Amino acid sequence: MKKLSLSILFVIVASLFAARAQAQVLVIANPDFKADSVSKADLHEVFTGSSTSLKASGHVVPVLLKEGPVHVKFLSEYVGQSPTGFVLCWRGAILSGRGTMPKTFESEAAVVDYVARTPGAIGYIGSGTAHDSVKVLAVK
Repeated sequence: MKKLSLSILFVIVASLFAARAQAQVLVIANPDFKADSVSKADLHEVFTGSSTSLKASGHVVPVLLKEGPVHVKFLSEYVGQSPTGFVLCWRGAILSGRGTMPKTFESEAAVVDYVARTPGAIGYIGSGTAHDSVKVLAVK
């Protein structure tokens, strides 16, 4: 019985570490993006529609993943919202005429592709996704 409990505990802990590793977020930008880093406050403003530019880089084009653990972690850590709260915030902005929802993509590879070819684009992916064609930004 003790071995079974220990085995179950091991599986649970391993699952938690695996889920956490999968959800590590990289903030990426178009290769011509002028800045090498961005603040959490800047990410919050850009992804909530409060700002369409960054001091060091000019006009930005935010892009999102449609769903998944990386999306949830990005919204939680950098935007301070749940996926539902985020959508509701944008719906309010759209209905009041203050903005349009950023483009969303089904896959991290699609985000990388769009960011690589779109000037000013900024997005996020999981750390395990290939990202040679984009610039990884440090988050302060």
